[in-house]
Amino acid sequence: MTDLSKVTCIEDLRAMHEKRAPRMFYDYCDSGSWTESTYRANSADFQSIKLRQRVAVNMEGRSTKTTMIGEQVAMPVAIAPTGMTGMQHADGEILGALAAKTFGIPFTLSTMSICSIEDIAQATNRHPFWFQLYVLRDRDFIERLIDRAKAANCSALQITLDLQILGQRHKDIKNGLSAPPKLTLPNILNMATKPAWCLGMLSTKRRDFGNIVGHVKGVENMSSLSAWTSQQFDPRLNWGDVEWIKKRWGGKIILKGIQDVEDARLAVESGADALIVSNHGGRQLDGAPSSITALPAIAQAVGKNIEVWMDGGIRSGQDVIKARALGAQGTLIGRAWLHGLGAAGQAGVTKALEIIHKELDLTMAFCGKTDINQVDQGILLPGTFPTASQQ
Repeated sequence: MTDLSKVTCIEDLRAMHEKRAPRMFYDYCDSGSWTESTYRANSADFQSIKLRQRVAVNMEGRSTKTTMIGEQVAMPVAIAPTGMTGMQHADGEILGALAAKTFGIPFTLSTMSICSIEDIAQATNRHPFWFQLYVLRDRDFIERLIDRAKAANCSALQITLDLQILGQRHKDIKNGLSAPPKLTLPNILNMATKPAWCLGMLSTKRRDFGNIVGHVKGVENMSSLSAWTSQQFDPRLNWGDVEWIKKRWGGKIILKGIQDVEDARLAVESGADALIVSNHGGRQLDGAPSSITALPAIAQAVGKNIEVWMDGGIRSGQDVIKARALGAQGTLIGRAWLHGLGAAGQAGVTKALEIIHKELDLTMAFCGKTDINQVDQGILLPGTFPTASQQ
């Protein structure tokens, strides 16, 4: 078992993840599109926001508990949907869902996961989780996918709106990214240096896209899967599709990928329960603003009519509280939990959540607050944070 006793921050887990996962999968997690300027800005723009420290305030009885779309959460954090998670660590999505269930936060499963919807439901004894939906050309498949999410007791559907076309990620192209990895000489040599990862993969049958293979006619192997997925992302996606999905689903809807105030207003008109201010982790439009700088204007424009959340760049509990102060009722973490998973499986994910929670709790106290629901812009130093007027 991996010793995590000296791990104190997400960066420690990232370094361990980089050593333990094959290069193509680590790079898939920790990179962005084109020059990666938006990917870097997502984290860097948090650092310029300064906190107001308060003293002589009673800090007893602190609570980070709140709600996200009516669900009780231990802290305003959910695990974001991440593709190919089961390639970072064997059965990765299952391990992440179990860690989230135990910790008391929501888990979101990606359409492009390695473990299937049914795998997660079975492993968690049908504990409610969220399912993230990519809108693909094959509408019959999408209908069946929605029905499978209902049958698995998913409590919300998260529709990703910013992947109508795929952003160019140089590292993925150069690495020849695939799941499972192609057995080329460079891949074999790299995997040979990751014995624990290899042993884990040999111990599981889950090595391809579990929500797709066996559920689409003619998709039975890597070759047919690649041909199918390459033509499935739908550039025609529009608000009419959101309405159609909402009717088919009949439950709570979360819209992911909002960066513009006008799109946020359209999200409200769609009847969604929450929107996520997100640039897909800097993996789509390079040069788009960081999520934290886009957040204030959107929160001010629509925050009274819909729950506003954000993701992108969150690596600490301080990032979470800064997002909360700028209008995000909830946040989602992607790379932070993947680093924990790649470092040490389920124990690593739990460690990542513990780190973020501890940082959130202590920072809240230092800022003179004892309840996360009391946090607002007053905890930030004026002149150091983005405002709605700057958008």
